[in-house]
Amino acid sequence: MENETINLGTEFSKRRLNFGMTKYNHIYDRIFTKLEENLDPNLTYHNLEHTHLVLNWAREIAKTEGVNDRELALIEIAALYHDCGFLVSREEHEKRGCELARADLANEDFTQEEIESVCGMIMATKIPQTPTNQLERVLVDADLYYLGTEDYEKYSNFLYQELKHFNPSLTDEEWKQIQIKFLETHQYTTDFAKNNLEPAKKVHLERIKRS
Repeated sequence: MENETINLGTEFSKRRLNFGMTKYNHIYDRIFTKLEENLDPNLTYHNLEHTHLVLNWAREIAKTEGVNDRELALIEIAALYHDCGFLVSREEHEKRGCELARADLANEDFTQEEIESVCGMIMATKIPQTPTNQLERVLVDADLYYLGTEDYEKYSNFLYQELKHFNPSLTDEEWKQIQIKFLETHQYTTDFAKNNLEPAKKVHLERIKRS
């Protein structure tokens, strides 16, 4: 498989400037700087671009879910932190991300209940995903949004590269079976994702089965 290079240069930096959180831009800048400077470069999927995409996808889904402005801010914060745990460890990275979020957000204007809501969203992204409320459903669907897009193959290849780096014995056939099992068992949880992403996801599944 030919490796694809993710461009995180000038153009990506320009896109960062268009972020719309305003009041919490300093959190955005802090997290993106940490990810940019400290993430293992072998994380070809769980990287800076993934966090940026999940943030934008979460905002898109949230707009259809009727959340209020404060809930949207919490979703955005959770999207920023959802894979920050990779800065500490690949193992239990969701738990590590919660620990980082709790420490950072204690110094911001969030209540303890809101901080726990952020952590609930982060933990809900752990596979198999277990959302229990509206905000968690938004984030888990954003985290796997790519499954229902024309970029599925691109991002699944990035994930395969990452997994194979940490497990060199992983074969193409094993990866095919992993994809089939995952796509067969995965379920989107928001109406937006069910209507707009599920159809394409099914097409990808059938294509992989035929390959």
